[in-house]
Amino acid sequence: METSHRIETGDARSLSTVADDSVELVVTSPPYPMIEMWDELFADLDPDVADRLDAGDGSGAFERMHEILDSVWRELRRVLVDGGIACINVGDATRSIGGRFRVFRNHDRISDAFERLGFDPLPEILWRKPTNSGAKFMGSGMVPPNAYVTLEHEYVLVFRNGEDSRQFEPGAQHRYDAAYFWEERNRWFSDIWTDVQGELQRLESDDLRERSGAFPFEIPYRLINMYSVYGDTVLDPFWGTGTTSLAAMIAGRNSVGYELNPEFQALFDRRIEKLPERSRDVIERRLQAHADFVSRQRAEGETFDYEAERYGFPVRTKQERSITFYEATEAYKTGEGYAVAHEPVEDAPDTRT
Repeated sequence: METSHRIETGDARSLSTVADDSVELVVTSPPYPMIEMWDELFADLDPDVADRLDAGDGSGAFERMHEILDSVWRELRRVLVDGGIACINVGDATRSIGGRFRVFRNHDRISDAFERLGFDPLPEILWRKPTNSGAKFMGSGMVPPNAYVTLEHEYVLVFRNGEDSRQFEPGAQHRYDAAYFWEERNRWFSDIWTDVQGELQRLESDDLRERSGAFPFEIPYRLINMYSVYGDTVLDPFWGTGTTSLAAMIAGRNSVGYELNPEFQALFDRRIEKLPERSRDVIERRLQAHADFVSRQRAEGETFDYEAERYGFPVRTKQERSITFYEATEAYKTGEGYAVAHEPVEDAPDTRT
């Protein structure tokens, strides 16, 4: 199996190189309106943003920033197939503007925008970010009433394009090959994720670090496995350092990314130098976690009625029998981006004891 990964340098408000109905899944984390690190970017795209911030008009700046994002969401409506899914990772913002401290509810504003465009909202995920800070409170601390809780969570907003779920021919093999484990389903499809660690940016340039967000690999990797199948195309209109494309490469999907800053692609070349090793590590961790699950259940006296056909280990449900893992064995540059060769994994941890 071979997957293709295209990176476009350009403004995602016009996904001009992406055809109608050509994308099955969108996974992205846009710049968060009213987070100070993104002020300059939004102001470059619309000078009225800077004017409103300077005038202390927080609500007006917030709305102008979101109107920029709205143009991208309209393009997603066009390029997503019927039943395609859009997953938007976003956090709310707290900020003092014009002497007034308040929260700016990005997740609500984005949800409203998608519904106005005709997307159907699906249950969202709350990503609870771990923190080691002992100073969690803002405001007056131990003296009421002027303290404020800190925001230690972000949202993964999930939307479906169209009225119905995607349709597949009966017994579509590429769909069943892309199955996940029963215990993974129970963890991944929980509405609260507490087991995803934040990720520090490891960028050589301070300027690039200031213009990119820390998007943990585990988030797009899970979402790609949850909402797409082998052969699908995943789009990230705010590509940044390419974490969604990296996750798509390891998950065996195609990808397209849009990014305003061309410098990030050179950094991505270095990120995929060890793609085969990282691919093996991710797959081995999933297989070992399943082997550990089987061992625990058997120790409690449970039995398994099904077996994975390729690997011979027990699985909990009939739908898992065709599960197949593809290792990324080689990545090379093409005229449009990258191609990745994948080979099916043939061995798995021993679960017989």
